[in-house]
Amino acid sequence: MLALLGASMIAGVVGALAGVGGGVVLVPTLTLLFGVDIRLAIGASIISVIATSSGAAAAYVRDQLTDLRIGMFLELATTSGAIVGALLAAIVAPTLLYVLLGVVLLLSAGQQVLRLGADVEPAREPSPAARRLRLAGSYPDPQLGRTVSYAARRVPLGFALMAAAGVVSGLLGIGSGALKVVAMDGAMRIPLKVSSATSNFMIGVTAAASAGIYLARGDIDPVIAAPVALGVLAGAVIGARIMPRMASGHVRLVLLPVLLLVGFEMVARGVGGPV
Repeated sequence: MLALLGASMIAGVVGALAGVGGGVVLVPTLTLLFGVDIRLAIGASIISVIATSSGAAAAYVRDQLTDLRIGMFLELATTSGAIVGALLAAIVAPTLLYVLLGVVLLLSAGQQVLRLGADVEPAREPSPAARRLRLAGSYPDPQLGRTVSYAARRVPLGFALMAAAGVVSGLLGIGSGALKVVAMDGAMRIPLKVSSATSNFMIGVTAAASAGIYLARGDIDPVIAAPVALGVLAGAVIGARIMPRMASGHVRLVLLPVLLLVGFEMVARGVGGPV
């Protein structure tokens, strides 16, 4: 139980820093190290995502890192996409989608490698769509000792990627936090710290909507989910305290292995290898 609590804390720290939830680390840890059934591991992962979001989102909102306007706007795309994905799940074979998702995430990891040297991107004028929707803001950066201004770019592309993330989440039954961060940071040019904090806020909304389904199916075991939730919550609070003081390049170093892990896992699922 103590080992499970410790592993969950590490997952919470990683999830809070990278904005992807703790499930990316927890599911392979629970199945490979603790011998937990994959269904129960995924159920505990859903609870861990809610815990990560609850623990980190409040701190990020307090620290003015979360952009609530951008988050709520993009949730329109992800929730709509999730409904479409759930409807398609009965008629679409997911094998190819697993491979495609894995390739996208691995290419995104390559993009993160190329951008490791970019600490803070210069502020830009908002695009016409971002200006109309007022998708611009600023956040205090203790690491730099100043306030950083930013404005969203390529809003239609970001919205489309968020819809795709929702479809993938509903179709494959996985979290899409990694895709959310990639869409905001890579496509919309929102600073990585804001992207990670806003993703933490968004993934909790999605996970809370699906947790009831997992509970009704009996895929959530309180004996496993309770220590996982406590550990992830503690780790998320720790991660939320660390991230504002980190350089963006260091945050990318946390996000990079997460993208690689999920990317290879999705490709393995698609080709029928071990998960």
